[in-house]
Amino acid sequence: MKTKYLENEIKYEGHQLSPHWIYRNFKIQGNSIVAFTGECEVKLTEMVDIEDVINNEPIYSKSMLSFISEQFNIGLVEGVLRQRLLICTIKEALEKRGFKIVRKGDDLFYEGKKLTVSIATKSATSVLIHTGININSEGAPVEASGLTSELGIKDIKNLAEEIMHVYAEEIDDIIMASTKVRGV
Repeated sequence: MKTKYLENEIKYEGHQLSPHWIYRNFKIQGNSIVAFTGECEVKLTEMVDIEDVINNEPIYSKSMLSFISEQFNIGLVEGVLRQRLLICTIKEALEKRGFKIVRKGDDLFYEGKKLTVSIATKSATSVLIHTGININSEGAPVEASGLTSELGIKDIKNLAEEIMHVYAEEIDDIIMASTKVRGV
């Protein structure tokens, strides 16, 4: 899996969760994950999570670290499993830094406040995952915590690159492990 930290800020609005967005915009073809920072504002019209639409819960963060991954030749259930693996990778990276993080499904919480948003969906050609970690919790529509505002983490790029590297290695290793066994 290919990884890339995007230096320019990007406002995540939901439309980026589309087939070949990474390839079209950054010339990275195939299974990939990219990370970037910027404001996050997903209006109900761009929401993929139907439950959030029904509950009238748009997403907003003044500043968020976003990960977008596109993975091919897998089904939606495997995509959701890979989304959860990304969440667990983020949790491990933060716990390694001394923070007590709680995972509930595909959400992470710090001191009872929501730290992340995440969704996995299927397109005609791939599974798409977006996971965002609040950097600054100010103005969030729910009780939220942030990497800088509450956890005091300043080196967002280093954290993002570590998470992508560990996640990509894990996915590649899973695929490789599936090639070394004989059928029974």
